[in-house]
Amino acid sequence: MLEQLTDRLARIAKQIRGQARLTESNTQDMLREVRLALLEADVALPVVRDFIERVRARAMGQEVVGSLTPGQALVGVVHKELARLMGAELPAQQRELNLAVTPPAVFLLAGLQGAGKTTSTGKLAKWLIEERKKKVLTVSTDVYRPAAIEQLRSVSEAAGAEFFATPQGADPVDIARQALSHARRHYVDVLLVDSAGRTSVDQPMMDEIAQLHEALAPAETLFVVDAMLGQDAVNTASAFAARLPLTGIVLTKLDGDARGGAALSVGQVTGKPIKFAGVGEKLAGLERFDPERMAGRVLGMGDIIALVEDVQKSIDVEAAERLTQRMRSGARFDLTDFREQVVQMRRMGGVGNLLDKLPAQLARAAGTVNTQDADRQVRRLEGIINSMTPQERAKPELIKASRKRRIATGSGVAVQDVNRLLNQFEQVQAMMKQMQKGGMGKMMRALGAMRGMPGGPRK
Repeated sequence: MLEQLTDRLARIAKQIRGQARLTESNTQDMLREVRLALLEADVALPVVRDFIERVRARAMGQEVVGSLTPGQALVGVVHKELARLMGAELPAQQRELNLAVTPPAVFLLAGLQGAGKTTSTGKLAKWLIEERKKKVLTVSTDVYRPAAIEQLRSVSEAAGAEFFATPQGADPVDIARQALSHARRHYVDVLLVDSAGRTSVDQPMMDEIAQLHEALAPAETLFVVDAMLGQDAVNTASAFAARLPLTGIVLTKLDGDARGGAALSVGQVTGKPIKFAGVGEKLAGLERFDPERMAGRVLGMGDIIALVEDVQKSIDVEAAERLTQRMRSGARFDLTDFREQVVQMRRMGGVGNLLDKLPAQLARAAGTVNTQDADRQVRRLEGIINSMTPQERAKPELIKASRKRRIATGSGVAVQDVNRLLNQFEQVQAMMKQMQKGGMGKMMRALGAMRGMPGGPRK
């Protein structure tokens, strides 16, 4: 996510920090580099101009020039201005979803076809159910694409939300009114309305979404935009903001955009807060958008808070406690335990998600890791272990040539892959033994032996 921009700005920030004294000349050079980095990231030109002028004004002020560490102070200014660009100065109440209304709270999702509205509706339903403990009903008013209705039915079921079946041949506004009536009768907390989109902004679509808004009087009107659109995302956002009273933005596919310009432009152009960022296809891939923390990530500072939140959400605390107790009692770390560690990594979003939230310096140290390949290896490890019998998992020494062939066939891999997994397991098992004995030095040497594991250290 935002890889190119983060790389450029992290390098610039490092150079600035090293400046013991700031002059008009080196400040101008730095601002030129920042401007190029933002333009290459597809940030809208008016947004770049405003940003650079604000940073320049503050760079020449006493806040920076009079600081004992002007380089550090200037990085702080860039960080604050990036956060402001993404909505940090908007009131906190505006950045929250408005649930303080008489139920059901209606959320209308608008945007172009392919922006990810339907998937975002499912993700938002899951978030509301799990994080806010709300009873959620979804409805699709996209009568032009039956596949969209079926997709929403599927993601709603997966998210644990109720789905209002769209009557055949009904008008979108009538469908929305019927869904709202159903939600009131069945004491639903939140009604999510997935609207139809087009491949580009056109008058019939804008008229329809305006009629839906008038009929529903939604508590939230969320503009869903594909972060990979770049400049087009800004133009589309402007068109929707001119016609609809938007209350917030949902950025989708942020993990697929190496440039990230939309994240820095859309909020500024519309004047509305980015409330959520969608990452990945899984329903759990929806993050609350925090401008301060996102600014830190863009500058290569990472987002350790988000990483901790991922751990808290993903880790099975009871399973971790059971493993801790077993290790304390002297029990042997076996392949079932190893599989559990692999599963936990996958639940956290894999190696790529982990690296994305680390500070740039640490992520760069792991830069030789091919995250896509590492995530494939993680899934392969899990498949191989699942092809073993409980007895084999408990006593890996039983796994000889004939068993290896059977496990390889069952998991669709080569025997060499099974051998590789057993070697990696033995290295982890040795490390766990050292942890049991409290030998930190020996444990670090064992960790060094793990080179070559998915996401593990490289030479």
